[in-house]
Amino acid sequence: MNCRYRYRIYPTPGQRQSLARLFGCVRVVWNDALFLCRQSEKLPKNSELQKLCITQAKKTEARGWLGQVSAIPLQQSVADLGVAFKNFFQSRSGKRKGKKVNPPRVKRRNNRQGARFTRGGFKVKTSKVYLARIGDIKIKWSRPLPSEPSSVTVIKDCAGQYFLSFVVEVKPEIKPPKNPSIGIDLGLKTFASCSNGEKIDSPDYSRLYRKLKRCQRRLAKRQRGSKRRERMRVKVAKLNAQIRDKRKDFLHKLSTKVVNENQVIALEDLNVGGMLKNRKLSRAISQAGWYEFRSLCEGKAEKHNRDFRVISRWEPTSQVCSECGYRWGKIDLSVRSIVCINCGVEHDRDDNASVNIEQAGLKVGVGHTHDSKRTGSACKTSNGAVCVEPSTHREYVQLTLFDW
Repeated sequence: MNCRYRYRIYPTPGQRQSLARLFGCVRVVWNDALFLCRQSEKLPKNSELQKLCITQAKKTEARGWLGQVSAIPLQQSVADLGVAFKNFFQSRSGKRKGKKVNPPRVKRRNNRQGARFTRGGFKVKTSKVYLARIGDIKIKWSRPLPSEPSSVTVIKDCAGQYFLSFVVEVKPEIKPPKNPSIGIDLGLKTFASCSNGEKIDSPDYSRLYRKLKRCQRRLAKRQRGSKRRERMRVKVAKLNAQIRDKRKDFLHKLSTKVVNENQVIALEDLNVGGMLKNRKLSRAISQAGWYEFRSLCEGKAEKHNRDFRVISRWEPTSQVCSECGYRWGKIDLSVRSIVCINCGVEHDRDDNASVNIEQAGLKVGVGHTHDSKRTGSACKTSNGAVCVEPSTHREYVQLTLFDW
């Protein structure tokens, strides 16, 4: 399987100018090819776009400076545009899984910049990496490369930091797990409640978010096009990068620990898009990174030969006792501790849900469970308790609940 290994690089001032020229050429070729695709009735082939936007454009006065950079990133820019259109059409026709993909957009100077080199355009050395027409760039090797890279992408983010992203082939690692299975219930204050009783709190971003909020207010007051606004924009981008790095570090460490210690990992298919409609919790939910954690667990489970399972979002994990299977019904989010009427066991709400997620994940094979709760009256949950016994006992249970 192919993986990406990302490293920080420190180019010299002269190399930064060369990289800025390279990013500009790649951006212009992308935008020119995108304009031709929008004007054409039929999508042109990559060879035709390369001939028009690179080969013939170099001979003109308006695009003559394209010959000052390596041709490999320019060709890859056109190839990436073709892949973007292919993903867009397959997404609209239903051949591509997941969310709908938007069509390619115009690249802008202030956004994230990138240029991709294939074999022949770069060379990995001991403490440096050679890029064609750029030179040897100093790199910080935080970990060794597992194999020879097939391509490398040089990146400049909005905060002005430079990175190299290598595509390498990694062999799946098979290690004996400590535990047979685990169920994880995701939350806000407590990010993950595991079925083995362990709880992982979410990182504290409050200090960084206060600074970010203050800097964003100052940025809004700066005059457009001024140097003070540009300095404040870079400061805001650096704060966003710190928050993003802190979140990624937490999610990577947690997902690695979960995958290494368990053979079967069960998660719940959360409707994050629907939860974001709650105006009081939308910001906290979007900052938590639940879907990113799920993606990391899924990718690392495939790498380490683990069984990753996602149960249906319609499973009543918070409405059923994990000890006896008694269903007490829908409960308000403010209720954090529950005493089962049937068996008398007191449950923590999140711990009980994680155990139910693990049990539901072990009942099904790899992939999603059947959405049995989506149709019929079983989709609706009442405020009162619902017994798993025949309907003749329902009245008795409701009276017992009222008296209790």
